[in-house]
Amino acid sequence: MSAPETVRIIIADDHPVVREGLAGMLGTQADFRIVGEAGNGMDAIGLARSTPHDVILIDLEMPNVDGAEAIREIRKGNPDARVLVLTAFQTDDRVMDAIQAGAQGYLLKGAPRDDLFRAIRIVAAGGSLLQPSVAARLLARVGQMLSPDTAEHLTDRETEVLGLLVKGMRNKEIAESLVISERTVKFHVGMIFQKLGVSNRAEAVSRAIQAGLVKL
Repeated sequence: MSAPETVRIIIADDHPVVREGLAGMLGTQADFRIVGEAGNGMDAIGLARSTPHDVILIDLEMPNVDGAEAIREIRKGNPDARVLVLTAFQTDDRVMDAIQAGAQGYLLKGAPRDDLFRAIRIVAAGGSLLQPSVAARLLARVGQMLSPDTAEHLTDRETEVLGLLVKGMRNKEIAESLVISERTVKFHVGMIFQKLGVSNRAEAVSRAIQAGLVKL
């Protein structure tokens, strides 16, 4: 799957200056279009339900409904919603809460603008991305480790595919890299989700990193 020709973006952040800054920065990209802005979690949920979009760029700390709960509500109404977290928070609980809520990407405010542009395009195209410094924190997450024999249950090909998922590659890119069909990649990704007990790519990446199945 490739990114849409025009990526429609909703920005949700409680600071007007931040929203304006993000809108201005994203507006420098010919393929980005801001379709809505929200200053709190409730407005973000409403916009997501009423406004056609490709990616929701959301902060975690917001009034009345925080970012993680907003993500849950958004994906409850639309399981295919693509959400990228952009926040100052990188504690283990915050990261895991956002990923378990259904976020496909997690970046810290202050990340280079090119990293943000790339993350938006990856998420819009159906991929997932965790900023390396964020992913590394998950290594310390207690109680979320996979059982020691999990690695033995993954086939060599599944391990290869998992490694490419961690790099943020989309199915089409993985297929080209491994010289297999995109349909075969989808099958392997499905098996990986099943074996790791996860429901999306971001969770698969975090679990893989936690268990040491792949290296950053």
